[in-house]
Amino acid sequence: MDFRPTEEQVLLRRSVREFAETEIRPHVREWDQDQHFPIELMPKLAALGLLGIQFPEQYGGAAMSAIDYCICIEELARVDPAVALSVAAHNGLCSSHISLFGTEAQKQRYLVPLVRGEKIGAWGLTEPTSGSDAAGMRTTATRAGTCWVLNGSKTFTTHGRVGDVAVVMAVTDRTAGAKGISAFIVEKGTPGLAPGKKEDKLGMRASDTSEMIFENCRLPADQLLGDEGLGFVHTMQVLDAGRIGIAALAVGLAQGAYEAALGYARERKAFGKSISSFQAIQWKLADAATKIEAARLLTYRAAFLKERGRRTTLESAMAKLYASEIAVKVADDCVQIHGGYGFVKDYPAEKYFRDVKLTTIGEGTSEIQRLVIARQLLSRS
Repeated sequence: MDFRPTEEQVLLRRSVREFAETEIRPHVREWDQDQHFPIELMPKLAALGLLGIQFPEQYGGAAMSAIDYCICIEELARVDPAVALSVAAHNGLCSSHISLFGTEAQKQRYLVPLVRGEKIGAWGLTEPTSGSDAAGMRTTATRAGTCWVLNGSKTFTTHGRVGDVAVVMAVTDRTAGAKGISAFIVEKGTPGLAPGKKEDKLGMRASDTSEMIFENCRLPADQLLGDEGLGFVHTMQVLDAGRIGIAALAVGLAQGAYEAALGYARERKAFGKSISSFQAIQWKLADAATKIEAARLLTYRAAFLKERGRRTTLESAMAKLYASEIAVKVADDCVQIHGGYGFVKDYPAEKYFRDVKLTTIGEGTSEIQRLVIARQLLSRS
């Protein structure tokens, strides 16, 4: 295998990094403190192709590879994981679900404006009583003539309040279990759809996370996404790819935390010399750099297989599990290296520390990843 990036990938990384440093870094603390979703950033992200990274040019996408996608998410997360989370959710969940399983008419109506950045995507799966047990959802969709009527609620939905187009999972046949769940496309402003509580989060505060409430929300029949009863099956396929994005986000966050720790260690003086000369600090930095590179390679391996049309359930779970858990460790060490300054908002360490925990929870907890990995291993002959 050739681990060297192509010239195009080197240029891509440089371009996204320069964008993040120029357009995002000056606002990171302000957006975090105010829980401000940077809607003003969306046209600029779209202009770089970052709201349609992997989608075909015929729909307005940038037609990049799966590894290119990882590079983009990494570089955004290195500066502000909250922005990276929004971009990953928009690309890897809502838009991806429509791209994979939508009709051509649905792609023209919904995917094209999503890819162009004219609309923001949301994806509703989690409910107050069904997180890891997503198949236990209570939101229902019942037939009413030529329409479907949704009732229920979704929680922890990225872009739940600001999203223009949402893909929502609902039970259409309670007796069929996981095979009785279907997916629907719901537009903002549809009667019966109301935004619920906006979550006051520990981290990733510039990324909108909110409830979505459905009360007799009527949808035309053509807003069923994919075949009836296959919504949960399709959701698992979307999550396989989405977990690669979260792994890349964790890698980028860890890279940002590592660089912050490295820079501080070089500048900070103690006992008459830079603390980077102390073995205790050197070992933390060495461990961090090694783990980040291992996580990056796991993530790129999963992306490489996805690009070739391989099923990546095992590889995606491994990448997401390892990358998220080493990112927690790197962010922790970043705070430790900063000492007291790691505990105050004047330095970036504390924000990386707050942001990173979501990577071990979102799109499947670490416990669920281990369960997925074990099942895949045990199912092999």
